[in-house]
Amino acid sequence: MNAYINKNRVLFTRDFMLYGHFLEHFHRQVYGGVYDPSSPLADTDGFRVDVIEALKQIHVPVLRWPGGCFVSDYHWEKGVGKTRVPFFGKAWRVEDTNAFGTDEFVKFCRKVECEPYICTNAGTGTEEEMGNWMEYCNLENEGEYAKKRIANGFDNPHKVKYWSVGNENYGGWEIGAKGSAEWGRFVLESTKILKRIDPECSLSAAALDDLDWNVNLLRTCRERLDWISLHGYWDFMGNENTTSGYEKCMAFTAATGHAIRRVRGLLTAMGLEKSIKIAFDEWNLRAWYHPHTHTVYQGRTKDEYLYPRDANDDNSMYTMADAVFSACFLNECLRNADIVGMANFAPVINTRGAVFTHPEGIVKRSTYYVFDMYTNLMGDQVLDTWGTGMETYAIDSEGVQTEVDCLDMLAARDSSTGSITVAVVNKHDSMNKSVAIHAGAYKDVQVTSLCGRSKDDFNDIGREPVKPYNNTEAVTPVDGESFSVLLPPHSVNVIVFSPEE
Repeated sequence: MNAYINKNRVLFTRDFMLYGHFLEHFHRQVYGGVYDPSSPLADTDGFRVDVIEALKQIHVPVLRWPGGCFVSDYHWEKGVGKTRVPFFGKAWRVEDTNAFGTDEFVKFCRKVECEPYICTNAGTGTEEEMGNWMEYCNLENEGEYAKKRIANGFDNPHKVKYWSVGNENYGGWEIGAKGSAEWGRFVLESTKILKRIDPECSLSAAALDDLDWNVNLLRTCRERLDWISLHGYWDFMGNENTTSGYEKCMAFTAATGHAIRRVRGLLTAMGLEKSIKIAFDEWNLRAWYHPHTHTVYQGRTKDEYLYPRDANDDNSMYTMADAVFSACFLNECLRNADIVGMANFAPVINTRGAVFTHPEGIVKRSTYYVFDMYTNLMGDQVLDTWGTGMETYAIDSEGVQTEVDCLDMLAARDSSTGSITVAVVNKHDSMNKSVAIHAGAYKDVQVTSLCGRSKDDFNDIGREPVKPYNNTEAVTPVDGESFSVLLPPHSVNVIVFSPEE
């Protein structure tokens, strides 16, 4: 394949919030994940120091919380102050102590140095409850709720900029699901209150790539929304914790951009593409395992519906398939960075997260290192790039034939250094692939690659075979203005080179 990069034609500048994450009160994400006061690895506030350092390393820009489905019967006031009121969360059928609430979440975000993003209860909650929550967080001292925050020991406002009205309220599995017309009206009244409390807040609302739902929402609320929220899980395993193999996961990469393109078309047709962006604020290759929970049949015993969730923490499930898919999804967001302004990997920790915690430390799964490479190496200005000689290969997954591009490539320029960065994913499971990059005269080239010894390799406690390494020896000069790179199979690669001016 030949890749041609016009280093002087910037298509758009991506928002760093594309590298965001998500935290929900599900299984061990909060308790035993980011928050574990009994752990010797926790700081004086109860937060795991090793987790904080790992998230700072990948420069998490924004963290969405507290849900997710959890939020649809979550009442925030029970989770602030000295006396915490436990409640039975009906979304996941588990008692929550409320020890980790709004103040803890914001404090954790400040330690990680990321923006907090609060998703509100649009299920059993009301528009007024959302407003009270924002008053608590954002008003200086006016009213009952700002004074409650001050009484709780936080003199200064939390200044939470990003808020979402609801989570997946279009779905029958969600507590408090609503119809499209009802949803538009509810979001209108919610955003009316929120914008009057803090006109500078940035608002999203639960949506999906459905024409009727979005038209009703946008016709009603177009002037008050800054974002439209999308979610995506491709390997759905709600009731069966059987992961798809590498080949099927590569077939999924052909569909990463479908929802983005459909919603882009709608926003453009309604003349909103300049004022409302897509927040893909939940995404992951693998859906979470929660048998007999979001089904008509509810598990009768904890052996049926609760304890099986521990299987989400089997590190052997998170292989190079997860890393390669995640890099392809990030490339898709970058290719659409004029309309996609935020994305949140779901979740940030445990379950299907990038980080796994255990009593003695953490495991950085394969997806963690994808974020490590993209946040620390990739440039911010997406460049005009095209290719010739693109190879495809056929995948036969459960009798369905899918043609998949061998390589997924995107180029960007670092506005601070002028370096050109090229992310190239080799999806092929067993073959090295070569790409010749043409972008003009260059000084030097550095290649960082991520690949396991096999496509099914994974990181676990005491073993880390999947880790980025310097692969610059794979570079071969072609002439003074181009070079070729030999990419290992099932790999994620970031090439950084400095052009001669």
